[in-house]
Amino acid sequence: MALEEYKRKRDFSKTPEPSGEWTKAGGSTRFFCVQKHLASHLHYDLRLEHNGVLLSWAVPKGPSLDPRIKRLAMQVEDHPLDYGEFEGVIPEGYGAGIVMLWDRGTWTPESADVDRSVQRGDLKFTLNGYKLKGSWVLVRTGGRYGSGAARSWLLIKHRDEWSGDLDIAEFAPRSV
Repeated sequence: MALEEYKRKRDFSKTPEPSGEWTKAGGSTRFFCVQKHLASHLHYDLRLEHNGVLLSWAVPKGPSLDPRIKRLAMQVEDHPLDYGEFEGVIPEGYGAGIVMLWDRGTWTPESADVDRSVQRGDLKFTLNGYKLKGSWVLVRTGGRYGSGAARSWLLIKHRDEWSGDLDIAEFAPRSV
């Protein structure tokens, strides 16, 4: 996905959200964030930096550290890199509500070809954030890449030293 869809859905004269004019200054580290979004329904937005944008998934119940729990993650349009630092109130319209930066850090893909992993619907990665750490996977649950049904994924924590049964969203509800 490109930023055209992101920009089409917003009126930047009315929303404080970033318009996507800022770009990263280079380097090999990849940024990730999770934004807690109190819109019509509370959800968490997982964003992974890739190819100059933030690949984005809305996770209705938030991430789970328990590998037995699979969280629905709906892929949404790519967001600009500067959205990864955004906190604020989005006015009425698309996505209205409070956005809080719940976690942030760096991520490392476990496959060299992220585009192919996304197309195949099996993106394995490691997070190094304040709240989320260790190995994870996003698995597409249906539909072919590029179809509307392909938006449904599952976010799953792998078993590692950072997994457990702590409800991290409840235990650490505040901004980083």
